[in-house]
Amino acid sequence: MPAALYALALGGFGIGLTEFVIMGLLPEVAADFGVSETVAGYLISGYAIAVAIGAIIFTAVLSRLDRKKSLLFLMVLFIIGNLLSATGPSYELVMVGRIIAALCHGAFFGIGSVVAADLVAPNKRAGAIAFMFAGLTIANVLGVPFGTLLGQATGWRSTFWAITAIGVIAFIGILVMVPNNLPRSGSKGILSEFGIFANPQVWLSMFITILGYGGMFGAFTYIAFTLTGVSGFASSTVPWLLVLFGVGLFAGNIVGGKAADKNLPKTLITLLIILTLILIGFALTASNQIATIAALVLMGGFGFATVPGMQMRIMNHAEHAPTLASGANIAAFNIGNALGAWIGGLTIAAGLGYTSPLWAGAVITLAGLAVLLIATRVRGGEYATVSAKTLAPLGTH
Repeated sequence: MPAALYALALGGFGIGLTEFVIMGLLPEVAADFGVSETVAGYLISGYAIAVAIGAIIFTAVLSRLDRKKSLLFLMVLFIIGNLLSATGPSYELVMVGRIIAALCHGAFFGIGSVVAADLVAPNKRAGAIAFMFAGLTIANVLGVPFGTLLGQATGWRSTFWAITAIGVIAFIGILVMVPNNLPRSGSKGILSEFGIFANPQVWLSMFITILGYGGMFGAFTYIAFTLTGVSGFASSTVPWLLVLFGVGLFAGNIVGGKAADKNLPKTLITLLIILTLILIGFALTASNQIATIAALVLMGGFGFATVPGMQMRIMNHAEHAPTLASGANIAAFNIGNALGAWIGGLTIAAGLGYTSPLWAGAVITLAGLAVLLIATRVRGGEYATVSAKTLAPLGTH
């Protein structure tokens, strides 16, 4: 893999930490500022909303500019946001820091996906995208548990100081390793970029992402309740069980990227079918601890294995503005997160028990599969024969 991909992956690692590590530090943040845990939780939901907004707006604005300079600018925002989170004397300023950091999230992965794809041969693009997203998955496997331990041992602000340092290193890595001669978008302006949304396949790709990924994330949002309330695990074991989930994310991301390079439509269809069955199986066997551990790893693996392929699908259908399409799909991932969590919460509130988010996730994922089958059929079978090997370079359109 080109050295530049390691710099992109490191940036993804830092961004993944920023997004997820706050979940384990909410009690400390709430106590420090004298707010309820619900109010402290807005630091998570506020971040997610800002990601969705930034993914569209920042990607559209930056898509016609030099991609390396755009990535460097986004890393500067990331550093500023986390520095403010580390030093902000009030809850409000920490929230501002979270929002600033979040605004760069979607655009970084959106632009980074296109850059990663341009750095390798056509038949390795999904794998390159998966490599960049590996930073995000490693953040879940190692970064979040150790970031939480660091924050609990030395104060929650120390974690954000560490993330700020990672951002500085990633900035230097991108500056040194990412080539200066990256291809630019061939669009004629922002309005031309937004013309991709006239293509029904772009919208169908986003719906596939919202539903196909949202089902897994909705189940994951309430997994601690399932593990303790149904499977009978002690609360103290939950963080380490989530490490196993993260291992699944990492492995699935890499394998899913390689599979998508060989046959993108078949890979996505197969993954969504298996993910639906895993969620159903998890719901049926959640009272068995051994089965639960296996299902947790498989849910993470097959759930995140869809990500490189989903990114490639929308980029393939937006050849004149792949960067904006990529950013829009990052927004779709976050909308799917919110949708899955909302529906899963409704099932619990309705008294359906702590396995109900798993059942809801299976239904949502199945809906994503249905949309994918419809989208493939709309293409009259033409798209099903296209592989990454036959695509022209994304940045040359």
